[in-house]
Amino acid sequence: MATVQSASVPPSNAEYGGDEISALVLDPGYSSVRAGFAGEDVPKSVVPSHYGYIDRTSGQVSQRLLFGDNAIHTPAPNMTIRNPMATDGTVEDWDTAKALWEYAITSRLTNHKQTHPAMNGLNDQLDVEMKDAIEVVEEQEKPLEEHPLLMSEMGWNPSKAREKSIEIAMEDWGCPAFWLARNGVLSAFAGGKASALVIDVGASNLSVTPVHDGLILRKGIMRSNLAGDFVSQQVRLLLSTSQPPVPLTAHYLVASKTPVDAGVPANATYRKFAFEPHESFRRLQEERVITEFKESVVQIWGGPGRLSGGQPGTTNEELVRGLPGRPFEMPDGWNQVFGAERFRIAEGIFDAKMALTSSEHPAPSPDQTLPALIQASLNAVDVDIRPHLLGNVIVTGGSSLLYGFTDRLNTELIQMYPGPRLRLSAPGNSVERKFASWIGGSILGSLGTFHQMWISRKEYEEHGAGIVEKRCK
Repeated sequence: MATVQSASVPPSNAEYGGDEISALVLDPGYSSVRAGFAGEDVPKSVVPSHYGYIDRTSGQVSQRLLFGDNAIHTPAPNMTIRNPMATDGTVEDWDTAKALWEYAITSRLTNHKQTHPAMNGLNDQLDVEMKDAIEVVEEQEKPLEEHPLLMSEMGWNPSKAREKSIEIAMEDWGCPAFWLARNGVLSAFAGGKASALVIDVGASNLSVTPVHDGLILRKGIMRSNLAGDFVSQQVRLLLSTSQPPVPLTAHYLVASKTPVDAGVPANATYRKFAFEPHESFRRLQEERVITEFKESVVQIWGGPGRLSGGQPGTTNEELVRGLPGRPFEMPDGWNQVFGAERFRIAEGIFDAKMALTSSEHPAPSPDQTLPALIQASLNAVDVDIRPHLLGNVIVTGGSSLLYGFTDRLNTELIQMYPGPRLRLSAPGNSVERKFASWIGGSILGSLGTFHQMWISRKEYEEHGAGIVEKRCK
Protein backbone atom coordinates (compact mmCIF):
# COMPACT_ATOMS: atom_id res chain seq x y z
CA MET A 1 0.00 0.00 0.00
CA ALA A 2 1.38 3.41 -1.01
CA THR A 3 2.21 5.85 1.74
CA VAL A 4 0.72 9.33 1.60
CA GLN A 5 2.89 12.34 2.37
CA SER A 6 1.36 14.29 5.24
CA ALA A 7 0.61 17.93 4.39
CA SER A 8 1.93 18.99 7.79
CA VAL A 9 5.29 17.23 7.40
CA PRO A 10 7.76 18.62 4.84
CA PRO A 11 9.29 16.09 2.43
CA SER A 12 12.69 14.72 3.35
CA ASN A 13 15.87 15.95 1.69
CA ALA A 14 16.06 12.73 -0.32
CA GLU A 15 13.01 13.78 -2.30
CA TYR A 16 14.51 16.86 -3.93
CA GLY A 17 14.59 15.01 -7.25
CA GLY A 18 11.29 13.24 -6.77
CA ASP A 19 8.13 13.54 -8.80
CA GLU A 20 6.77 16.25 -6.49
CA ILE A 21 9.12 18.88 -7.93
CA SER A 22 10.26 18.66 -11.55
CA ALA A 23 13.94 19.02 -12.32
CA LEU A 24 15.01 21.64 -14.83
CA VAL A 25 17.16 20.75 -17.84
CA LEU A 26 19.49 23.43 -19.26
CA ASP A 27 21.30 22.80 -22.55
CA PRO A 28 23.46 25.80 -23.55
CA GLY A 29 25.06 26.01 -26.99
CA TYR A 30 26.76 28.48 -29.32
CA SER A 31 23.60 29.11 -31.33
CA SER A 32 20.87 28.84 -28.70
CA VAL A 33 20.10 27.95 -25.08
CA ARG A 34 17.45 25.28 -24.51
CA ALA A 35 15.66 24.98 -21.17
CA GLY A 36 12.65 23.05 -19.91
CA PHE A 37 11.28 20.60 -17.38
CA ALA A 38 12.54 17.02 -17.17
CA GLY A 39 9.98 14.55 -18.50
CA GLU A 40 8.68 16.82 -21.26
CA ASP A 41 9.12 16.17 -24.98
CA VAL A 42 10.64 19.49 -26.04
CA PRO A 43 12.23 22.48 -24.28
CA LYS A 44 9.69 25.19 -23.50
CA SER A 45 12.32 27.90 -23.65
CA VAL A 46 14.66 28.30 -26.64
CA VAL A 47 16.64 31.56 -26.50
CA PRO A 48 19.35 32.72 -28.94
CA SER A 49 22.83 32.73 -27.42
CA HIS A 50 23.54 36.01 -29.19
CA TYR A 51 22.51 39.05 -27.18
CA GLY A 52 22.38 42.80 -27.59
CA TYR A 53 24.85 44.94 -25.68
CA ILE A 54 24.20 48.65 -25.18
CA ASP A 55 26.77 50.80 -23.45
CA ARG A 56 25.15 52.63 -20.53
CA THR A 57 27.14 55.74 -21.37
CA SER A 58 24.93 56.25 -24.42
CA GLY A 59 22.17 57.40 -22.05
CA GLN A 60 19.42 56.08 -24.32
CA VAL A 61 18.62 52.69 -22.81
CA SER A 62 19.04 51.81 -19.15
CA GLN A 63 19.26 48.06 -19.83
CA ARG A 64 22.75 46.97 -20.69
CA LEU A 65 22.06 43.42 -21.88
CA LEU A 66 19.17 42.50 -24.20
CA PHE A 67 18.15 38.85 -24.49
CA GLY A 68 15.63 37.05 -26.70
CA ASP A 69 14.60 37.06 -30.37
CA ASN A 70 12.68 40.32 -30.25
CA ALA A 71 15.55 42.22 -28.66
CA ILE A 72 18.36 41.12 -30.95
CA HIS A 73 16.37 41.39 -34.20
CA THR A 74 15.15 44.95 -33.61
CA PRO A 75 17.62 47.72 -34.54
CA ALA A 76 18.60 49.96 -31.62
CA PRO A 77 21.12 52.81 -31.35
CA ASN A 78 24.58 51.82 -30.13
CA MET A 79 23.61 48.14 -29.87
CA THR A 80 26.24 45.56 -30.71
CA ILE A 81 25.56 41.83 -31.01
CA ARG A 82 27.74 39.53 -28.92
CA ASN A 83 27.91 35.91 -27.80
CA PRO A 84 29.11 34.71 -24.36
CA MET A 85 30.19 31.38 -25.85
CA ALA A 86 33.48 30.75 -27.64
CA THR A 87 33.40 29.07 -31.05
CA ASP A 88 34.60 25.81 -29.45
CA GLY A 89 31.37 25.67 -27.41
CA THR A 90 32.90 26.61 -24.06
CA VAL A 91 31.93 29.69 -22.07
CA GLU A 92 33.98 32.83 -22.71
CA ASP A 93 32.04 35.44 -20.69
CA TRP A 94 30.72 33.85 -17.49
CA ASP A 95 28.86 36.89 -16.16
CA THR A 96 26.80 37.26 -19.34
CA ALA A 97 26.36 33.50 -19.74
CA LYS A 98 24.89 33.29 -16.24
CA ALA A 99 22.48 36.16 -16.97
CA LEU A 100 21.49 34.59 -20.31
CA TRP A 101 20.85 31.15 -18.80
CA GLU A 102 18.87 32.69 -15.95
CA TYR A 103 16.77 34.60 -18.50
CA ALA A 104 16.12 31.37 -20.46
CA ILE A 105 14.87 29.68 -17.28
CA THR A 106 12.96 32.46 -15.51
CA SER A 107 11.32 34.00 -18.60
CA ARG A 108 9.35 30.86 -19.48
CA LEU A 109 9.67 28.19 -16.79
CA THR A 110 9.66 29.44 -13.20
CA ASN A 111 6.91 31.51 -11.66
CA HIS A 112 7.50 35.09 -10.64
CA LYS A 113 7.70 35.54 -6.89
CA GLN A 114 4.45 36.79 -5.40
CA THR A 115 4.42 40.25 -3.84
CA HIS A 116 4.71 40.26 -0.08
CA PRO A 117 1.15 40.50 1.43
CA ALA A 118 2.15 43.62 3.34
CA MET A 119 2.91 45.38 0.03
CA ASN A 120 -0.15 44.43 -2.01
CA GLY A 121 -1.86 47.80 -1.52
CA LEU A 122 -4.66 46.40 0.64
CA ASN A 123 -2.88 46.98 3.95
CA ASP A 124 -1.72 50.03 5.84
CA GLN A 125 1.30 51.88 4.55
CA LEU A 126 4.57 50.40 5.80
CA ASP A 127 7.27 52.43 7.44
CA VAL A 128 10.55 52.80 5.52
CA GLU A 129 12.48 50.32 7.65
CA MET A 130 9.87 47.57 7.23
CA LYS A 131 9.72 48.16 3.49
CA ASP A 132 13.51 48.03 3.18
CA ALA A 133 13.63 44.81 5.23
CA ILE A 134 11.07 43.13 2.93
CA GLU A 135 13.02 44.21 -0.16
CA VAL A 136 16.25 42.80 1.29
CA VAL A 137 14.56 39.45 1.94
CA GLU A 138 13.16 39.36 -1.60
CA GLU A 139 16.58 40.15 -3.05
CA GLN A 140 18.05 37.25 -1.11
CA GLU A 141 15.56 34.81 -2.62
CA LYS A 142 17.18 32.80 -5.41
CA PRO A 143 15.47 31.81 -8.68
CA LEU A 144 15.89 28.00 -8.54
CA GLU A 145 15.50 27.23 -4.84
CA GLU A 146 12.77 24.68 -5.61
CA HIS A 147 14.23 22.97 -8.66
CA PRO A 148 17.13 20.54 -9.12
CA LEU A 149 19.12 21.44 -12.26
CA LEU A 150 20.56 19.08 -14.87
CA MET A 151 22.94 20.89 -17.18
CA SER A 152 24.69 19.73 -20.35
CA GLU A 153 28.26 20.46 -21.44
CA MET A 154 30.66 19.74 -24.29
CA GLY A 155 32.76 16.61 -23.96
CA TRP A 156 35.94 18.74 -23.96
CA ASN A 157 34.77 21.21 -21.28
CA PRO A 158 37.74 22.05 -18.99
CA SER A 159 37.64 21.29 -15.25
CA LYS A 160 37.53 24.96 -14.21
CA ALA A 161 34.46 25.54 -16.35
CA ARG A 162 32.73 22.49 -14.87
CA GLU A 163 33.36 23.77 -11.35
CA LYS A 164 32.11 27.22 -12.32
CA SER A 165 28.82 25.68 -13.53
CA ILE A 166 28.06 24.04 -10.17
CA GLU A 167 29.08 27.23 -8.34
CA ILE A 168 26.52 29.25 -10.33
CA ALA A 169 23.80 26.64 -9.76
CA MET A 170 24.40 26.33 -6.02
CA GLU A 171 25.62 29.77 -4.98
CA ASP A 172 23.76 32.13 -7.32
CA TRP A 173 20.60 30.18 -8.14
CA GLY A 174 20.18 28.24 -4.89
CA CYS A 175 19.54 24.85 -6.55
CA PRO A 176 18.86 22.02 -4.06
CA ALA A 177 20.62 19.53 -6.36
CA PHE A 178 22.75 19.58 -9.52
CA TRP A 179 24.11 17.30 -12.21
CA LEU A 180 26.40 17.97 -15.16
CA ALA A 181 26.10 15.63 -18.15
CA ARG A 182 28.05 15.36 -21.41
CA ASN A 183 26.26 16.26 -24.63
CA GLY A 184 27.29 13.06 -26.37
CA VAL A 185 25.91 10.86 -23.59
CA LEU A 186 22.59 12.74 -23.55
CA SER A 187 22.24 12.49 -27.34
CA ALA A 188 22.84 8.75 -27.11
CA PHE A 189 20.17 8.46 -24.40
CA ALA A 190 17.75 10.44 -26.60
CA GLY A 191 18.28 7.78 -29.27
CA GLY A 192 17.68 4.99 -26.75
CA LYS A 193 21.32 3.89 -26.67
CA ALA A 194 23.77 3.49 -23.79
CA SER A 195 26.62 2.97 -26.29
CA ALA A 196 26.86 4.85 -29.56
CA LEU A 197 29.05 6.88 -31.90
CA VAL A 198 27.48 10.35 -31.69
CA ILE A 199 28.04 12.68 -34.65
CA ASP A 200 26.99 16.20 -33.67
CA VAL A 201 26.87 18.88 -36.37
CA GLY A 202 26.09 22.12 -34.57
CA ALA A 203 26.51 25.79 -35.39
CA SER A 204 30.20 26.18 -34.56
CA ASN A 205 31.43 22.61 -34.00
CA LEU A 206 31.44 19.29 -35.77
CA SER A 207 32.22 16.56 -33.24
CA VAL A 208 32.44 12.78 -33.08
CA THR A 209 31.99 11.32 -29.60
CA PRO A 210 32.22 7.60 -28.74
CA VAL A 211 29.94 6.66 -25.83
CA HIS A 212 30.25 3.29 -24.09
CA ASP A 213 27.89 2.17 -21.31
CA GLY A 214 26.76 5.73 -20.64
CA LEU A 215 30.29 7.17 -20.40
CA ILE A 216 32.23 9.12 -23.00
CA LEU A 217 35.58 7.78 -24.13
CA ARG A 218 37.58 11.00 -23.86
CA LYS A 219 40.50 9.88 -26.01
CA GLY A 220 38.07 9.24 -28.87
CA ILE A 221 36.47 12.72 -28.93
CA MET A 222 37.30 14.48 -32.22
CA ARG A 223 36.07 17.87 -33.37
CA SER A 224 36.57 20.55 -36.01
CA ASN A 225 34.93 23.80 -37.10
CA LEU A 226 33.42 22.42 -40.33
CA ALA A 227 29.87 22.89 -39.06
CA GLY A 228 26.96 25.29 -39.63
CA ASP A 229 29.01 28.49 -39.52
CA PHE A 230 31.48 27.00 -42.02
CA VAL A 231 28.60 26.28 -44.42
CA SER A 232 27.31 29.83 -43.90
CA GLN A 233 30.73 31.18 -44.85
CA GLN A 234 30.70 29.00 -47.95
CA VAL A 235 27.33 30.51 -48.91
CA ARG A 236 28.79 34.02 -48.52
CA LEU A 237 31.75 33.07 -50.73
CA LEU A 238 29.43 31.60 -53.38
CA LEU A 239 27.24 34.72 -53.48
CA SER A 240 30.18 37.16 -53.50
CA THR A 241 32.13 35.31 -56.23
CA SER A 242 29.13 34.83 -58.54
CA GLN A 243 29.09 36.85 -61.77
CA PRO A 244 27.57 39.31 -61.20
CA PRO A 245 27.90 39.17 -57.36
CA VAL A 246 24.64 38.35 -55.56
CA PRO A 247 23.55 41.09 -53.12
CA LEU A 248 22.88 39.77 -49.61
CA THR A 249 20.09 41.94 -48.21
CA ALA A 250 18.68 41.39 -44.72
CA HIS A 251 14.94 41.49 -43.96
CA TYR A 252 15.13 44.54 -41.71
CA LEU A 253 16.36 46.74 -44.59
CA VAL A 254 13.39 46.10 -46.91
CA ALA A 255 10.23 48.22 -46.63
CA SER A 256 8.51 46.89 -49.78
CA LYS A 257 9.41 45.03 -52.97
CA THR A 258 8.15 44.45 -56.48
CA PRO A 259 8.43 41.01 -58.15
CA VAL A 260 11.19 40.77 -60.77
CA ASP A 261 12.38 38.07 -63.18
CA ALA A 262 15.19 35.68 -62.26
CA GLY A 263 18.61 37.30 -62.33
CA VAL A 264 17.22 40.83 -62.73
CA PRO A 265 18.32 43.43 -60.13
CA ALA A 266 15.87 43.88 -57.25
CA ASN A 267 13.19 46.56 -57.35
CA ALA A 268 12.62 47.35 -53.67
CA THR A 269 12.09 50.26 -51.31
CA TYR A 270 14.56 50.24 -48.46
CA ARG A 271 14.08 51.45 -44.90
CA LYS A 272 15.99 54.46 -43.63
CA PHE A 273 17.19 54.72 -40.06
CA ALA A 274 17.97 57.78 -37.98
CA PHE A 275 21.07 55.87 -36.84
CA GLU A 276 23.35 53.34 -38.49
CA PRO A 277 22.81 49.81 -37.08
CA HIS A 278 26.07 48.25 -35.95
CA GLU A 279 28.00 45.95 -38.28
CA SER A 280 27.48 43.02 -35.88
CA PHE A 281 23.69 43.55 -36.06
CA ARG A 282 23.74 43.62 -39.86
CA ARG A 283 25.81 40.43 -39.98
CA LEU A 284 23.43 38.62 -37.62
CA GLN A 285 20.47 39.60 -39.82
CA GLU A 286 22.33 38.38 -42.91
CA GLU A 287 22.85 35.05 -41.14
CA ARG A 288 19.07 34.66 -40.92
CA VAL A 289 18.85 34.95 -44.73
CA ILE A 290 21.75 32.53 -45.15
CA THR A 291 19.97 30.05 -42.86
CA GLU A 292 16.92 30.23 -45.14
CA PHE A 293 19.23 29.63 -48.11
CA LYS A 294 20.82 26.60 -46.43
CA GLU A 295 17.42 25.13 -45.59
CA SER A 296 15.91 25.55 -49.07
CA VAL A 297 18.80 25.43 -51.58
CA VAL A 298 21.97 23.76 -50.25
CA GLN A 299 22.20 20.07 -51.09
CA ILE A 300 24.88 17.46 -50.44
CA TRP A 301 25.95 15.01 -53.14
CA GLY A 302 24.71 11.63 -51.97
CA GLY A 303 27.14 9.42 -53.87
CA PRO A 304 28.39 7.07 -55.14
CA GLY A 305 31.81 8.60 -54.68
CA ARG A 306 32.55 12.22 -53.95
CA LEU A 307 31.53 15.26 -55.96
CA SER A 308 35.10 15.63 -57.25
CA GLY A 309 35.14 12.02 -58.47
CA GLY A 310 33.06 10.11 -61.01
CA GLN A 311 32.95 7.32 -63.58
CA PRO A 312 35.55 7.09 -66.38
CA GLY A 313 34.82 9.71 -69.01
CA THR A 314 32.61 11.86 -66.79
CA THR A 315 32.57 13.54 -63.38
CA ASN A 316 29.92 13.80 -60.69
CA GLU A 317 30.00 17.58 -61.10
CA GLU A 318 28.85 17.11 -64.68
CA LEU A 319 26.10 14.77 -63.49
CA VAL A 320 24.66 17.31 -61.04
CA ARG A 321 24.57 19.97 -63.77
CA GLY A 322 21.81 17.91 -65.38
CA LEU A 323 19.65 17.96 -62.24
CA PRO A 324 16.82 20.50 -61.82
CA GLY A 325 17.85 23.70 -60.05
CA ARG A 326 16.38 25.16 -56.87
CA PRO A 327 15.02 28.72 -56.78
CA PHE A 328 15.69 31.22 -54.01
CA GLU A 329 14.38 34.74 -53.47
CA MET A 330 16.18 37.33 -51.38
CA PRO A 331 14.14 39.57 -49.02
CA ASP A 332 14.38 42.45 -51.55
CA GLY A 333 12.90 40.35 -54.37
CA TRP A 334 16.09 39.37 -56.23
CA ASN A 335 15.77 35.71 -57.23
CA GLN A 336 17.71 33.05 -59.08
CA VAL A 337 17.69 29.32 -59.76
CA PHE A 338 20.77 27.63 -58.30
CA GLY A 339 22.07 24.59 -60.13
CA ALA A 340 25.24 22.55 -59.65
CA GLU A 341 26.85 25.21 -57.42
CA ARG A 342 24.47 24.35 -54.57
CA PHE A 343 26.22 20.96 -54.20
CA ARG A 344 29.62 22.63 -53.80
CA ILE A 345 28.67 24.67 -50.70
CA ALA A 346 28.68 21.88 -48.08
CA GLU A 347 30.99 19.45 -49.91
CA GLY A 348 33.92 20.73 -47.84
CA ILE A 349 32.53 18.92 -44.77
CA PHE A 350 33.38 15.61 -46.50
CA ASP A 351 36.05 16.62 -49.04
CA ALA A 352 38.42 19.43 -48.01
CA LYS A 353 39.71 20.17 -51.51
CA MET A 354 36.18 21.02 -52.73
CA ALA A 355 35.70 23.87 -50.23
CA LEU A 356 35.35 27.36 -51.64
CA THR A 357 38.29 29.53 -50.59
CA SER A 358 39.45 33.12 -50.44
CA SER A 359 42.47 35.01 -49.08
CA GLU A 360 40.70 35.34 -45.71
CA HIS A 361 39.27 31.80 -45.71
CA PRO A 362 41.85 29.17 -46.74
CA ALA A 363 40.89 25.59 -47.48
CA PRO A 364 40.38 23.32 -44.44
CA SER A 365 42.87 20.53 -43.86
CA PRO A 366 41.81 16.98 -44.82
CA ASP A 367 41.98 15.82 -41.17
CA GLN A 368 39.19 18.29 -40.28
CA THR A 369 36.61 16.58 -42.51
CA LEU A 370 33.91 14.34 -41.07
CA PRO A 371 35.22 11.04 -42.55
CA ALA A 372 38.68 11.80 -41.09
CA LEU A 373 37.20 12.62 -37.67
CA ILE A 374 35.22 9.36 -37.63
CA GLN A 375 38.32 7.33 -38.52
CA ALA A 376 40.45 9.11 -35.91
CA SER A 377 37.78 8.61 -33.25
CA LEU A 378 37.38 4.89 -33.89
CA ASN A 379 41.15 4.36 -34.12
CA ALA A 380 41.51 5.91 -30.65
CA VAL A 381 39.17 3.43 -28.91
CA ASP A 382 39.49 -0.28 -28.14
CA VAL A 383 39.22 -2.40 -31.26
CA ASP A 384 36.68 -4.70 -29.55
CA ILE A 385 34.01 -2.00 -29.22
CA ARG A 386 34.37 -0.49 -32.71
CA PRO A 387 31.80 -2.82 -34.34
CA HIS A 388 29.31 -1.99 -31.56
CA LEU A 389 29.82 1.75 -32.10
CA LEU A 390 29.42 1.40 -35.88
CA GLY A 391 26.17 -0.46 -35.28
CA ASN A 392 24.87 2.51 -33.27
CA VAL A 393 25.78 5.71 -35.11
CA ILE A 394 23.61 8.64 -33.99
CA VAL A 395 23.38 11.87 -35.97
CA THR A 396 22.33 15.04 -34.17
CA GLY A 397 22.65 18.83 -34.42
CA GLY A 398 20.70 21.38 -36.44
CA SER A 399 23.27 21.54 -39.26
CA SER A 400 22.85 17.79 -39.90
CA LEU A 401 19.44 18.67 -41.41
CA LEU A 402 21.12 19.80 -44.64
CA TYR A 403 19.41 18.01 -47.52
CA GLY A 404 21.21 14.75 -48.32
CA PHE A 405 23.54 14.82 -45.30
CA THR A 406 22.61 11.45 -43.79
CA ASP A 407 22.61 9.69 -47.18
CA ARG A 408 26.13 10.96 -47.87
CA LEU A 409 27.30 10.04 -44.37
CA ASN A 410 25.95 6.52 -44.81
CA THR A 411 27.78 6.22 -48.16
CA GLU A 412 31.05 7.41 -46.62
CA LEU A 413 30.73 4.97 -43.69
CA ILE A 414 30.09 2.02 -46.02
CA GLN A 415 33.16 2.94 -48.08
CA MET A 416 35.37 3.24 -44.98
CA TYR A 417 33.99 0.19 -43.11
CA PRO A 418 32.58 -2.31 -45.62
CA GLY A 419 32.78 -5.24 -43.18
CA PRO A 420 30.96 -4.34 -39.93
CA ARG A 421 27.20 -4.02 -39.72
CA LEU A 422 26.37 -0.33 -39.95
CA ARG A 423 23.28 1.28 -38.52
CA LEU A 424 22.72 5.01 -38.79
CA SER A 425 20.10 6.60 -36.57
CA ALA A 426 18.98 10.11 -37.60
CA PRO A 427 15.49 11.17 -36.49
CA GLY A 428 13.45 12.60 -39.34
CA ASN A 429 11.77 14.99 -36.92
CA SER A 430 13.80 18.21 -37.01
CA VAL A 431 12.96 18.97 -33.37
CA GLU A 432 14.45 15.66 -32.21
CA ARG A 433 17.56 16.29 -34.31
CA LYS A 434 18.08 19.87 -33.06
CA PHE A 435 17.29 19.20 -29.40
CA ALA A 436 18.64 15.65 -28.97
CA SER A 437 20.95 16.65 -26.13
CA TRP A 438 18.14 18.42 -24.25
CA ILE A 439 15.73 15.50 -24.84
CA GLY A 440 18.33 13.07 -23.45
CA GLY A 441 18.63 15.28 -20.37
CA SER A 442 14.84 15.34 -20.03
CA ILE A 443 14.74 11.53 -20.11
CA LEU A 444 17.62 11.18 -17.65
CA GLY A 445 16.29 13.78 -15.19
CA SER A 446 12.86 12.13 -15.05
CA LEU A 447 14.08 8.59 -14.32
CA GLY A 448 13.32 7.38 -10.81
CA THR A 449 16.64 5.52 -10.71
CA PHE A 450 18.53 8.75 -11.44
CA HIS A 451 17.33 10.56 -8.31
CA GLN A 452 20.07 8.98 -6.19
CA MET A 453 22.71 10.40 -8.57
CA TRP A 454 22.12 14.10 -7.92
CA ILE A 455 24.82 16.14 -6.19
CA SER A 456 22.93 17.58 -3.23
CA ARG A 457 23.52 20.99 -1.68
CA LYS A 458 24.83 19.25 1.45
CA GLU A 459 27.44 17.36 -0.56
CA TYR A 460 28.46 20.57 -2.32
CA GLU A 461 28.90 22.38 0.99
CA GLU A 462 30.99 19.50 2.35
CA HIS A 463 33.26 18.89 -0.64
CA GLY A 464 33.17 22.16 -2.64
CA ALA A 465 32.97 22.63 -6.40
CA GLY A 466 35.56 19.91 -6.99
CA ILE A 467 32.91 17.24 -6.37
CA VAL A 468 31.60 17.72 -9.90
CA GLU A 469 34.85 16.24 -11.29
CA LYS A 470 34.55 13.17 -9.07
CA ARG A 471 30.84 12.51 -9.57
CA CYS A 472 30.01 13.67 -13.09
CA LYS A 473 32.34 11.58 -15.24
